[in-house]
Amino acid sequence: MSNATLVSTTINGDPVQFACPTGESLMTALRDRVGLTGVKEGCGTGDCGACSITLDGRLVCSCLVLGVEAEGRQVETVEGLSQDGALHPLQQKFIEHAALQCGICTPGFLVAAKALLDRNTNPTESEIRYALAGNLCRCTGYDKIVHAVQATAKEMRKKGRR
Repeated sequence: MSNATLVSTTINGDPVQFACPTGESLMTALRDRVGLTGVKEGCGTGDCGACSITLDGRLVCSCLVLGVEAEGRQVETVEGLSQDGALHPLQQKFIEHAALQCGICTPGFLVAAKALLDRNTNPTESEIRYALAGNLCRCTGYDKIVHAVQATAKEMRKKGRR
Protein backbone atom coordinates (compact mmCIF):
# COMPACT_ATOMS: atom_id res chain seq x y z
CA MET A 1 0.00 0.00 0.00
CA SER A 2 1.88 3.09 -1.19
CA ASN A 3 1.42 6.41 0.58
CA ALA A 4 -0.12 4.61 3.56
CA THR A 5 -0.11 6.12 7.01
CA LEU A 6 -0.21 4.18 10.27
CA VAL A 7 -3.09 5.45 12.37
CA SER A 8 -3.28 4.84 16.13
CA THR A 9 -6.70 5.51 17.57
CA THR A 10 -9.28 4.21 20.03
CA ILE A 11 -12.31 2.51 18.53
CA ASN A 12 -15.20 1.51 20.77
CA GLY A 13 -12.91 1.80 23.78
CA ASP A 14 -10.12 -0.38 22.38
CA PRO A 15 -6.74 0.84 21.11
CA VAL A 16 -6.47 0.11 17.38
CA GLN A 17 -3.82 0.65 14.74
CA PHE A 18 -4.41 0.47 11.02
CA ALA A 19 -2.61 1.56 7.87
CA CYS A 20 -4.56 3.45 5.27
CA PRO A 21 -3.84 5.54 2.20
CA THR A 22 -3.80 9.24 3.03
CA GLY A 23 -6.82 9.96 0.83
CA GLU A 24 -9.02 7.12 2.11
CA SER A 25 -12.18 7.95 4.05
CA LEU A 26 -12.58 6.88 7.64
CA MET A 27 -15.66 4.95 6.55
CA THR A 28 -13.61 2.85 4.15
CA ALA A 29 -10.82 2.41 6.69
CA LEU A 30 -13.27 1.25 9.37
CA ARG A 31 -14.88 -1.25 6.99
CA ASP A 32 -11.89 -2.49 5.01
CA ARG A 33 -8.95 -2.06 7.37
CA VAL A 34 -10.57 -2.60 10.78
CA GLY A 35 -13.45 -4.90 9.81
CA LEU A 36 -16.27 -2.85 11.34
CA THR A 37 -18.94 -3.41 8.71
CA GLY A 38 -21.72 -1.78 10.72
CA VAL A 39 -20.55 1.48 9.15
CA LYS A 40 -22.49 1.54 5.87
CA GLU A 41 -21.87 3.45 2.67
CA GLY A 42 -25.08 4.96 1.44
CA CYS A 43 -24.32 8.08 -0.53
CA GLY A 44 -20.63 8.82 0.01
CA THR A 45 -21.44 12.54 0.25
CA GLY A 46 -22.61 12.95 3.85
CA ASP A 47 -26.28 13.22 2.94
CA CYS A 48 -27.76 9.93 4.18
CA GLY A 49 -26.19 9.24 7.60
CA ALA A 50 -25.65 5.50 7.00
CA CYS A 51 -21.97 5.92 7.88
CA SER A 52 -22.59 7.90 11.08
CA ILE A 53 -20.06 7.49 13.91
CA THR A 54 -18.98 9.64 16.78
CA LEU A 55 -15.49 11.13 16.68
CA ASP A 56 -14.41 12.49 20.06
CA GLY A 57 -18.09 12.43 21.05
CA ARG A 58 -19.26 14.43 18.02
CA LEU A 59 -21.62 12.85 15.48
CA VAL A 60 -20.04 12.82 12.01
CA CYS A 61 -20.48 11.14 8.66
CA SER A 62 -17.39 8.97 8.38
CA CYS A 63 -17.47 9.22 4.58
CA LEU A 64 -16.50 12.90 4.97
CA VAL A 65 -13.56 12.28 7.33
CA LEU A 66 -10.19 10.98 6.21
CA GLY A 67 -8.98 7.83 7.93
CA VAL A 68 -5.76 9.59 8.94
CA GLU A 69 -7.82 12.17 10.86
CA ALA A 70 -8.69 9.47 13.41
CA GLU A 71 -5.11 9.60 14.71
CA GLY A 72 -5.20 9.89 18.51
CA ARG A 73 -8.96 10.29 18.63
CA GLN A 74 -11.93 8.39 20.08
CA VAL A 75 -14.12 6.66 17.49
CA GLU A 76 -17.43 5.04 18.39
CA THR A 77 -19.37 2.89 15.93
CA VAL A 78 -22.58 0.89 16.16
CA GLU A 79 -20.49 -2.15 17.13
CA GLY A 80 -19.65 -0.35 20.38
CA LEU A 81 -23.27 -0.09 21.52
CA SER A 82 -23.70 -3.63 22.83
CA GLN A 83 -21.77 -4.59 25.95
CA ASP A 84 -20.70 -8.13 26.79
CA GLY A 85 -23.18 -9.53 24.27
CA ALA A 86 -26.12 -7.56 25.68
CA LEU A 87 -27.93 -5.22 23.34
CA HIS A 88 -27.95 -1.53 24.17
CA PRO A 89 -31.47 -0.35 25.09
CA LEU A 90 -31.65 1.52 21.77
CA GLN A 91 -30.99 -1.67 19.85
CA GLN A 92 -33.62 -3.52 21.86
CA LYS A 93 -36.22 -0.79 21.38
CA PHE A 94 -35.54 -0.67 17.63
CA ILE A 95 -36.41 -4.38 17.54
CA GLU A 96 -39.47 -4.02 19.79
CA HIS A 97 -40.84 -1.07 17.79
CA ALA A 98 -40.05 -2.59 14.38
CA ALA A 99 -37.92 0.47 13.65
CA LEU A 100 -35.80 -1.31 11.06
CA GLN A 101 -36.31 -3.18 7.84
CA CYS A 102 -33.50 -3.56 5.33
CA GLY A 103 -30.87 -2.47 7.87
CA ILE A 104 -28.75 -0.17 5.71
CA CYS A 105 -29.70 2.96 7.66
CA THR A 106 -30.13 1.32 11.08
CA PRO A 107 -26.52 1.60 12.34
CA GLY A 108 -26.44 5.31 11.50
CA PHE A 109 -29.77 5.94 13.22
CA LEU A 110 -28.60 4.04 16.30
CA VAL A 111 -25.36 6.03 16.53
CA ALA A 112 -27.18 9.34 15.99
CA ALA A 113 -29.84 8.45 18.57
CA LYS A 114 -27.16 7.44 21.09
CA ALA A 115 -25.37 10.75 20.53
CA LEU A 116 -28.65 12.56 21.22
CA LEU A 117 -29.44 10.57 24.37
CA ASP A 118 -25.90 11.09 25.68
CA ARG A 119 -26.51 14.83 25.75
CA ASN A 120 -30.27 14.94 26.32
CA THR A 121 -31.93 12.22 28.41
CA ASN A 122 -35.43 13.62 27.92
CA PRO A 123 -35.73 14.80 24.30
CA THR A 124 -39.01 15.98 22.85
CA GLU A 125 -40.32 14.45 19.65
CA SER A 126 -39.15 17.55 17.78
CA GLU A 127 -35.66 17.27 19.28
CA ILE A 128 -35.49 13.61 18.26
CA ARG A 129 -36.60 14.37 14.72
CA TYR A 130 -34.09 17.22 14.48
CA ALA A 131 -31.24 15.05 15.83
CA LEU A 132 -32.05 12.30 13.33
CA ALA A 133 -32.65 14.61 10.36
CA GLY A 134 -29.25 13.74 8.88
CA ASN A 135 -30.24 10.09 8.57
CA LEU A 136 -32.39 8.87 5.72
CA CYS A 137 -34.53 5.73 5.62
CA ARG A 138 -36.29 4.44 2.53
CA CYS A 139 -38.12 1.55 4.20
CA THR A 140 -39.74 2.28 7.56
CA GLY A 141 -40.76 5.88 7.54
CA TYR A 142 -39.64 7.65 10.65
CA ASP A 143 -42.42 7.29 13.22
CA LYS A 144 -41.30 3.86 14.43
CA ILE A 145 -37.73 5.10 14.78
CA VAL A 146 -38.84 8.15 16.75
CA HIS A 147 -41.04 6.00 19.00
CA ALA A 148 -38.13 3.62 19.63
CA VAL A 149 -35.91 6.54 20.68
CA GLN A 150 -38.66 7.94 22.93
CA ALA A 151 -39.13 4.54 24.58
CA THR A 152 -35.37 4.17 25.06
CA ALA A 153 -35.09 7.60 26.67
CA LYS A 154 -37.92 6.74 29.06
CA GLU A 155 -36.39 3.38 29.99
CA MET A 156 -32.91 4.82 30.46
CA ARG A 157 -34.22 7.62 32.71
CA LYS A 158 -35.95 5.01 34.89
CA LYS A 159 -32.72 3.02 35.16
CA GLY A 160 -30.52 6.09 35.41
CA ARG A 161 -28.14 4.97 32.67
CA ARG A 162 -26.70 6.21 29.39
